[in-house]
Amino acid sequence: MVNVGIIGATGYAGAQLVYLLSHHPAVSIMYLASHSYVGKRFSDIYPSMKGLCDLTLEEENLEEASYKCSVLFLALPHGMASKKVNADILSRCVIIDLGADYRLSDASTYESWYKTEHFSKELLSSSVYGLCELYREKIATSNLIANPGCYTTCSILTLAPLVGEHLLDTSSIIIDAASGVTGAGRSEKIDSLFCECNESFKAYGVTNHRHTPEIEQELSHLVQETIVLQFTPHLVPMNRGILATCYANLKDGVGEEDIESAYHKWYASEAFIRLLGSKLPETRFVKGTNTCDIAWKVDKRTNRVIAFGAIDNLIKGAAGQAVQNMNIRFNLGETTGLPANVESPL
Repeated sequence: MVNVGIIGATGYAGAQLVYLLSHHPAVSIMYLASHSYVGKRFSDIYPSMKGLCDLTLEEENLEEASYKCSVLFLALPHGMASKKVNADILSRCVIIDLGADYRLSDASTYESWYKTEHFSKELLSSSVYGLCELYREKIATSNLIANPGCYTTCSILTLAPLVGEHLLDTSSIIIDAASGVTGAGRSEKIDSLFCECNESFKAYGVTNHRHTPEIEQELSHLVQETIVLQFTPHLVPMNRGILATCYANLKDGVGEEDIESAYHKWYASEAFIRLLGSKLPETRFVKGTNTCDIAWKVDKRTNRVIAFGAIDNLIKGAAGQAVQNMNIRFNLGETTGLPANVESPL
């Protein structure tokens, strides 16, 4: 059994992680921390977990937790993990950070986009970007895994085969993505109140959303050139889910067969990616799963490809991918404890 701990256990991503880990056959949850609910049971905060996880929530102490856990999941706001993680902790346990602090390889880029200092720059070179389908071999040997963001997971997976096979004019990439309200976190915010979100659809973070450099970084790695793209997120009045619609001009001579071939070359054997061809994905068909649905259409009139990706932002976009990273790192079987299909078609 792998002993695990979660810091930030009562946020949406943290709670989803507790749920998944409580059903994982090779895991024992040893430690749950939540600054807001110290001394309360996890099942007092989430009554649906009564009998599944009744652990008492503790004050956060990363140093102490690293002695009793083989892996610690950090579900914290950006700027906090870099203050707490150090080389001594990493020598004792694996850290899987669901926040943003170790996703960007360049500290100055992080500080520019997140408007905060990075406090452990020396660890960035040893951090592995935890997008499992692309970096499986590196994840298997790393003690510091940066779990990707939700928008980034969906966008990168949708575009990676097309970029990696050099089918696109990379200067033309535009991503329009929409997320459910849980993507904003559990803390109280006026913009996330029901009356503010319901019966409305809006763009936000236009030109400055913090997932932009993450998407650019990873797509740039695939072709060893700097990619600059347009990313615009939107808020949808639903609890969970992300749909990314990605546009790009095709290179001369590239057609539908090339697009389909690229996707099957990259993802045909992936357990958590479903290739739908021209059948468009919907968030309801990935809700509650660790699956990314991908589809595409070629517009011959404009010589563009429109590629679509759909995920559950709390599972494949956060907690599920974190478990997938743990499974790879501890050789537990990559799909263990993770839902690939919805329980009901309705």
